Amino acid sequence: MSIIPTTYAEWEHCITVTCGVPLTPEYVAERIAALENHQDVHTQKYIEQWGKEQHARSLAWFKEAQAKLSK
Repeated sequence: MSIIPTTYAEWEHCITVTCGVPLTPEYVAERIAALENHQDVHTQKYIEQWGKEQHARSLAWFKEAQAKLSK
C-alpha cells in the first residue's frame, strides 16, 4: 500500500487502523466541513502539500464514510 491512499478501502484503513482514529459521525462531519472550507488554513496547506486531486478524493471518501454511517 502506498503512503497516499488511492482507494476508499486504503483510506479507511489508514484512518482507522494506521492512525487509530474512529470514523464517528461527528469526526466525519467536522472533516467534511473543514475540507469544504477553502478559507481554512489547514485545508489550504493540505491542498498545497497533496494537491487538488487528492483533496477532492479525501473529501469524497469522507462523504462516502458519512453515507455509510447514516445507514
